[in-house]
Amino acid sequence: MEGLDEGETAAIALAEALHADLLLIDERAGSCAAKRRGRLVTGTLGVLDLAAERGLIDFSEVIWLLKTTSFRLPTGPLEALLAKHGES
Repeated sequence: MEGLDEGETAAIALAEALHADLLLIDERAGSCAAKRRGRLVTGTLGVLDLAAERGLIDFSEVIWLLKTTSFRLPTGPLEALLAKHGES
């Protein structure tokens, strides 16, 4: 898969080999490539959103912790999810 790094390529190949229902991938290029290959894709925020919907985590607390790492949070989707979960 041209233009992707080894990790993205391996993740997509593994998802295909396992016939996975969902692929967790945050990089835009990898996500687009996986979608072109018919994979259903979500990112870290999607997983956290689902966990919060199921009552497994406090969304705002987890986001606060995530902000202490090097993970880059996309502002637009993050603001929408914080509003969805009643945070500002």
